[in-house]
Amino acid sequence: MRHRVKTKSFHRPKGHREALFVNLAVSLIEHGRIETTLPKAKALRPFIEKLVTLAKKESIHARRLLNARLRNNRKAATKLFKDIAPLFKERNGGYTRIYKLDKRRRGDDAEMAIIEFVEFPGKEE
Repeated sequence: MRHRVKTKSFHRPKGHREALFVNLAVSLIEHGRIETTLPKAKALRPFIEKLVTLAKKESIHARRLLNARLRNNRKAATKLFKDIAPLFKERNGGYTRIYKLDKRRRGDDAEMAIIEFVEFPGKEE
């Protein structure tokens, strides 16, 4: 039974799972879009959206919390504060989108997806 289970465990201990989300989030912040499995993309979405909401506050407290949640990756935190968060000033959530891909991963036939920011600096539209 899944009573009171909020997230998938991905068959990893808590520390490994948190490191996975931090690494995925940093890659998404740096590149604007990443390709990963569909369950990981769905689990990453609330994590990254909370980070963007925190970055929109522009306070020292928010900056310190963001650095802590990104495990002191200051380069990604600075990019989130200076480049990404200002694009979403008028938006109240929904900062990312997920596209399901037709192709599946060759080794284990996992469903693949692309997760990206709705707006990203340097994105051609």
